[in-house]
Amino acid sequence: MLDPELLERITARRAELDELEERLAKELAEVRAERDELAVAERVLERVSGQLAEERASDLPAPGQVAGRAVMLIPHREPGVEESTLPPDYQRILIVVRQAAGPVMAREVGEAVGVESIAVGCGISPTAGSPRACD
Repeated sequence: MLDPELLERITARRAELDELEERLAKELAEVRAERDELAVAERVLERVSGQLAEERASDLPAPGQVAGRAVMLIPHREPGVEESTLPPDYQRILIVVRQAAGPVMAREVGEAVGVESIAVGCGISPTAGSPRACD
């Protein structure tokens, strides 16, 4: 014959395990739902990051040509725009000017940033609007 006390303990333990199984199944369902939500959030983040990167790339200053040399145009000044948005050459110019003890000649800035100096007589005539020959 089966021991009733032992049978009762087995039944009680089975009830505990059934309850534990139910609780764990519920937690597992919650974990899976959260993982699905994270996967969706990750896809949205990737899409938005890509769109922001494209917008930032289109906001970069466009290269231009001056005297046959490629140069970066300076972005329009707006509130909240940082110096870091300037092209690297312009950032170096700002550093040279800030480090100077007083007024800075354009030739000094050019030398500091590695731009060859041009003769003073070269350029565009302010009155005629036409190029002047270099000496």
